[in-house]
Amino acid sequence: MTPQDQYVSAGGLKLRYLEAGAGPPVILLHGASLGSSADVFIRNLGPLADAGFRAIAFDSPGFGLSDTPANLSNGFRSGMILKFMDALGLQRAALAGHSQSGGPAVQIALQNPDRVSHVIVLGTGSLLPPADDGKGKAESAVQQRLERRMAAQEPTLEDTRKLLEATLFHTALITPEELALRHSRSIGPAFAAFCARNDLADAEPAKAPAAPLWKRLPEVSQPMLMLFGREDRAKAFERATALKAQMPQLDLQIIEGCKHLVPWDAADLWVRLAAAKMRQTAGAGA
Repeated sequence: MTPQDQYVSAGGLKLRYLEAGAGPPVILLHGASLGSSADVFIRNLGPLADAGFRAIAFDSPGFGLSDTPANLSNGFRSGMILKFMDALGLQRAALAGHSQSGGPAVQIALQNPDRVSHVIVLGTGSLLPPADDGKGKAESAVQQRLERRMAAQEPTLEDTRKLLEATLFHTALITPEELALRHSRSIGPAFAAFCARNDLADAEPAKAPAAPLWKRLPEVSQPMLMLFGREDRAKAFERATALKAQMPQLDLQIIEGCKHLVPWDAADLWVRLAAAKMRQTAGAGA
């Protein structure tokens, strides 16, 4: 059964979310690519519920069907995670962050350890050391070309298909229904917010932190699992392998037959691994 849209007010904004199951809560955080929303996790909510968890995925402000805030910065979106938890009455939850949301999940765990029980990282390149040749942050040529054009022109249905194909190993998962849903989250207000975020990024380039966040991963006290697709972009396999060599205490696993969209390409596997990790208590394993 497909979860029904629900809404809650948090920080003065109306946020849409999907929910399934009962038990220890896990908040599923989508990435920042055009078209991203809670719907990224639709195929994962039921299995997480079956595993005994209360799975909650929400549209970050400016994405999906949530309100678009005046402040479109990354910092504002990250701060809304705890406000969303507060609005649902959740003192503590596991955080599972895909793509750009993996960094905020780690930061919140470090800064507010009493609010985070576990951390699951899905394909977050910024939590990997850079590639030796300096090209580790480069996205695929297809995605770069499409997103540059779409910053000035709303994507067509075919554009949305190509973007999904660039992030998926199992492209057969792109059914007409999935494509239509993703496209609906890529146009209208979501597209306007995407353009505004691009303009903000161009006007105020992000400053590199004094110490890259990936170097602080051993400081995370909660049980943490990191999953990366072997076929992901930006040399993720090589960089993930390098991180594991530098920090062997990390529970970092590389999934074959998986690109960047881990919640789709490895839907069953990541849920199974995450459920096992979320059954651990602090001190019971890295």
